[in-house]
Amino acid sequence: MTATRPFHVMTKPIGPRCNIDCSYCYYLEKEKLYPDEKKFRMPDDVLETYVQGLIAAEIRAGMREVLFAWQGGEPTMLGVDFFERAVALQKQYAPSGVRIENTLQTNGILIDDAWARFFARENFLIGISIDGPKQIHDRYRRDRAGRPTFDAVMRGLEALKRNGAEFNILTTVHRANAGKGKEIYRFLRGLGTEHLQFIPIVERRAPDGDLASAPQADDDPSNAITEWSVAPKAYGKFLCDVFDQWHRHDIGQVFVQFFENQVGLWMGRPASLCIFAETCGNGLAIEHNGDLYACDHFVYPEFKLGNIMERDIGEMAWSDAAHEFGDAKRDSLTAQCKACEFRTVCNGGCPKHRILRSKDGEPGHNYFCESYTMFFRHARPRLREIATRVG
Repeated sequence: MTATRPFHVMTKPIGPRCNIDCSYCYYLEKEKLYPDEKKFRMPDDVLETYVQGLIAAEIRAGMREVLFAWQGGEPTMLGVDFFERAVALQKQYAPSGVRIENTLQTNGILIDDAWARFFARENFLIGISIDGPKQIHDRYRRDRAGRPTFDAVMRGLEALKRNGAEFNILTTVHRANAGKGKEIYRFLRGLGTEHLQFIPIVERRAPDGDLASAPQADDDPSNAITEWSVAPKAYGKFLCDVFDQWHRHDIGQVFVQFFENQVGLWMGRPASLCIFAETCGNGLAIEHNGDLYACDHFVYPEFKLGNIMERDIGEMAWSDAAHEFGDAKRDSLTAQCKACEFRTVCNGGCPKHRILRSKDGEPGHNYFCESYTMFFRHARPRLREIATRVG
């Protein structure tokens, strides 16, 4: 077992179950990993073991603040009572002087005043998924009957505002909105949050829907990229357009996760986003039944570390398997990556996106290399200037 270190867990208390059917969602298909499961609801004993174990492990790693990040699927489908129970367990097991934080990522459909009051009372930070104005948002984010969801999301957002719940906005960048960077940013800026996240979408279709193992880095993706995936050049232009708007109007007022991370890297600080860290392996994922995986994007059998009902969560997080998974990010860089002038602020991006071949034909090159290179060259002088100013 490696030395203890803080780690982060994406918690899937309802597994992949969701009340909408986004075209680009990579997690809905994980139901196939549990073919006999009917409920997809974290049982009380698993919840208690998880809460107790995570708090104890983070304290062993020297942390005095423990974060619980609830995701799905759609976690609000569990009802407020589930999270009341979770909070009660956190208060039971957190010793004096240890601070508990909760975040919850939601599509916003089920949020009403009761939910919003709970979130405000218990200081949950809510991430709400909005892809842009109505026509853009509804392109891929529809319910299981094919109906648009934008209006329901806006009602949920208003409930959060009305009850004083803290929220930020997560926006996926895909084929339908990548060419509208300025429009998307201005719209999101007008929704009343100071914090924005942008997540690019690139997905490949698994052959025959097979989830037996993760796609291999040397697979030929040319015929497998989904029609909603954002093209590398389009994503690069999106980042440049949004950066220009942010730099011109909103530095110090709006905090865009991608840009804040880059400023930190140009200051010589560690990456705050795992995709740009030299190694990974500290961002785990736990399923509804207690199965622990090395990463939220690698929920496949070969990356399962164990189950918290059988092994201590800290021991699994600090295991050789988790450490090897994280080191592979650094050790599998292509020669093109290793020689890149932006290596230290990119580090090859997320391993999930290493699906292309490099200029020399080497497999395992990042799909978004062109995107990031375009952005770094466009923003480098201003990133350096900001880093110097705040450093």
